[in-house]
Amino acid sequence: MINQFNNSQRAQVLVEALPYVQKYNGKIIVVKYGGNAMINEELKHDVMRDMVLLHLIGVKVVLVHGGGPEISAMLKRVGKQSQFVDGLRVTDEETSEIVQMILAGKINKSLVAKLDNLGGRAMGICGMDGGLIKARMIDERLGYVGEITTVDPQPILDLLEKGYIPVVSTIGCDETGHVYNINADTAAAAIASSLKAESLISMTDTPGLLMDPTDPATLIRRIDLKGVDDLKEKGIISGGMIPKVECCTKAIEDGVRKVFIIDGRIPHALLMETMTDEGLGTMFKKELV
Repeated sequence: MINQFNNSQRAQVLVEALPYVQKYNGKIIVVKYGGNAMINEELKHDVMRDMVLLHLIGVKVVLVHGGGPEISAMLKRVGKQSQFVDGLRVTDEETSEIVQMILAGKINKSLVAKLDNLGGRAMGICGMDGGLIKARMIDERLGYVGEITTVDPQPILDLLEKGYIPVVSTIGCDETGHVYNINADTAAAAIASSLKAESLISMTDTPGLLMDPTDPATLIRRIDLKGVDDLKEKGIISGGMIPKVECCTKAIEDGVRKVFIIDGRIPHALLMETMTDEGLGTMFKKELV
């Protein structure tokens, strides 16, 4: 698109981006990535390129990824039916092995390769590495699905200090070595909190938080914790949006300055949210002033 501009217009775009570059330089941004933005190869390329750009202008970017669709596809290939309870994947021992293979293996390393090929320096890790994520079983009905007990951010901080983009897959383990599948939204919020990140950006398949779930024009652009409570009481935040919003508010309560839910299906959504005043999705803050 920038090729359509003359040299003066290109320079103006860069000048207008300067305040945002200064604002985020040296700050930590955690990006939760998954869903349709991960499945579509063209969108994936755009997201990785945006992350490399942020990295090169001095933003400390941490990528936390899921991989539900690819896990389901692999389970189907081996003749295993995916089962969900309250939105969480039932994970028996065989499924746990497949989750590790897909998340910490195929997806993680493919994202690292894309970032490296685009000029970034990425390093893939999972929650089991360096004691990053400790977890325990949530419910025996779910099997090896974990809730996080502790996050040790030091492995991520070490990678950031060395100039890498950490790419984190969301599996953890307990003291006995049992491996747990962890919801990516939950993991991203906990990791962002442990890092005291400037912001957490959740890339989803919705425009953000909507007053009317059927009408994208009712997007709520800014909201604080009290506003979230009010919308819950009114039933506006409901269904599958409840756990996503709860992850956002938990991150804010635990020290993340701003949290965003944005539509990852839109090309360059990440840059539009971080490098413009208007933004793209819904911004959560502790208090709106």
